Parts: sequence; C-alpha cells; structure tokens
Amino acid sequence: MSIADIVKYEGDNSTFIWKHPCEDFNTTTQLIVHESQEAIFFMNGQALDLFGPGRHTLETQNIPLLRKVINIPTSGKTPFHCEVYFINKTEQMAIKWGTDSKVQYVEPTYKFPLSIGASGEMALSVDDSRKLLVKLVGTERILDRNQLTTFFRAFLMTRVKTYIAQEMKASAINIFEIDESLEVFSKGIQSRLLGDFEEYGVTLNRFFVTTIVKPDGDPQYEKFKELHFRQYADITEAKLKQQTDVIYAQTEAQKTVIESQALAQKRATEGYTYQQERGFNVAEHAAQNEGVGEFTNMGIGLGVMSGIGGTVGGMISGSTNDAFVSIVTQPNTVNIFCDNCGTKLTPGAAFCDECGTPQSSPDTCINCGFKFIKPGKFCPKCGSKRES
Repeated sequence: MSIADIVKYEGDNSTFIWKHPCEDFNTTTQLIVHESQEAIFFMNGQALDLFGPGRHTLETQNIPLLRKVINIPTSGKTPFHCEVYFINKTEQMAIKWGTDSKVQYVEPTYKFPLSIGASGEMALSVDDSRKLLVKLVGTERILDRNQLTTFFRAFLMTRVKTYIAQEMKASAINIFEIDESLEVFSKGIQSRLLGDFEEYGVTLNRFFVTTIVKPDGDPQYEKFKELHFRQYADITEAKLKQQTDVIYAQTEAQKTVIESQALAQKRATEGYTYQQERGFNVAEHAAQNEGVGEFTNMGIGLGVMSGIGGTVGGMISGSTNDAFVSIVTQPNTVNIFCDNCGTKLTPGAAFCDECGTPQSSPDTCINCGFKFIKPGKFCPKCGSKRES
C-alpha cells in the first residue's frame, strides 16, 4: 500500500478526466483541487465523495465509509483500496470534428445527384462530473479531447448528415450558395446534439460548421458550376448596363437644362428677345438663298422680321421696303410673331394669344403687317383701313 502526502492534478488543459497514479493513500493525505476542477474519491470501486476547489484532508470526517472504521490494526494506514479522479471543468474550444463519409442528396436547383462532406469545430465542458466518470470513463485513467470526440462520433455523424440533407432539401439551398447557410446549419445541428451530450454529463457550449466539402473536379458538378456563375455574370452585366443608361440619361437631361439656362442668360445679357433672335436667323437664311425662285421665300422672311416691331425693322434699308411693294401676296398669309414671347399671332390680332402683349402700331398694318412708308387711310398692300 502506497502512502501519498499530497494528491493534486498533474495533467494538461486538453484533458477532461485524469486519474491520479497514487492509490491506497493514508487518511491524512492532503488533496489539492484547483479552480475549474473537481475531484471524486473512490473506495473499493465506489464513488464516495466529490471535492471542489481547495485543500482537503482525506480522513474519516470527509470519507463517509471510513467513519465506520473504529480500530485500524495497520498502524494508521487504511486497508481499503482508494483512488482519486480529477475532472477538468474548463470550456475546451477548437475541438475539431468532420464527417467520415459524404452526404448524398439531389441538388434542389439543378436536380443532379451530389455528394458533400462537412467539418468544423465545437466547444465542450463537463457539467456533471460523476455522470461522465461513471457512464463513460469507467476504469480508464484518462479522457482527452480525441477520446471524447471518438465516443461521440456516432452521434455527430448521424445528426450532421441527416440535418444537412434535410435542411438543404426543405429550404432548397443551392450548392453554389451553401456557404451563406453555415450559421443556420451550426445552430440547427447544435440544438439536435445537446441532448446526446447532456446524457453523459457534457455540455455542448458551441458548435460550428465551418466548411462544406464540395465535389470539386467532378465533371457534372463543374458543368453546373460554370452554368450557375455564367448566369450570375449575365445578370450582373445587365444590371450594370441599366444603371449606366440611367446615369447617362440623367446627365443628358442636366446638360440640356444647363444649356437652356445659359442661352436665356445670354439673351438677357445682350438685350434681345426670342422673336428678335428668330428674325436674325430668318435674315441669315434669306441672305443665303440664290435665284429668282427663292426670292419669295426671302420676302416672307423679311415680312416676319418686319413684324418684330422696331428693333429689326430699323435695321432694314429702304430697298427692302421696295421689295415688299413689288411682291404680290394674298392677304392674311404673312406670319407675324409676338415681340414679347415669340408666339405666332393670329392675322389681324391686336394682342398676343399667349401673353396678351398689345401688337398694334400706328405705322404697321394690323391685317398683313405691312410697314407703312407714308401717311394714308388704307394699306397699300392688302387694302385694309388704317388705324388713326
């Protein structure tokens, strides 16, 4: 029988349960339990007491079965078989897991058979030390991460494969967009595994699906992959063109507004109206016409300019007035425009139809717009009575 003065944890932090190598120690042995640890005392194969953090003396006061021992004929040494197991209760993260075979299912979007795998990490901690030790560890001296994962592999593989296949079918998740659903997978699988771990005194604190293993290189998979991303690229290109066309149209509209504002500012600065500007254009066109056949057009243009009322009329020489006399034109065929807004006037109108500006003038015929050269009672062009 060995005698141990101090019994304490000597394992690493990746271990869940560690059995101290010393056994059958004296009742005065000191038991040291660190924070985030628990220790279970065994005697003759029975888990008798659970010790929390602190220093404990293993004697009859805290070992229930030893209370029945009154006389010990072995010089103070216990004849009973004693053991101590330490349980590490820290949350152990980054415990890796992965499916041992592929998940078989039919891709919901393109309807072709597919095989995928999954892997990730989880975080575990011991919740019920006695339950884990009695139901899972037994007489093993150590339980580390790899051993615990191995014990739960059957649960992991069944839950993970079933859930992923069912969820992808129910939610019609596209294989090429499956990475967007990793968080949903993680939460769903964790909820299914909680009960399996709790049954053995272990808490599944966190569960992550970090990778979906796709069948890269498979000809059928690669064909649909190319089709999917080509469609996505076409949609993106169409949206980009639409946005570009909208921006171009807005730019052209802004350009037109700016040009109109600039033209209006130019007219205001130089002191002429729309009617006067139109008269200038007509005069320029008439000056470019050649031959007798175009002379009538020139006369009409000059007739329009004569209706501008003073500004352009003063610029026309006496020879222009002679041309008016020589031209034979039917009454009411001369187009006259408002000096103020440029609107075409009704023949004989004294006021503008659009803005109401008075149009009559003592030296202009109100019927045909002829510019009088000398006083008289009737218009020498159309015969209308002149206003006094």
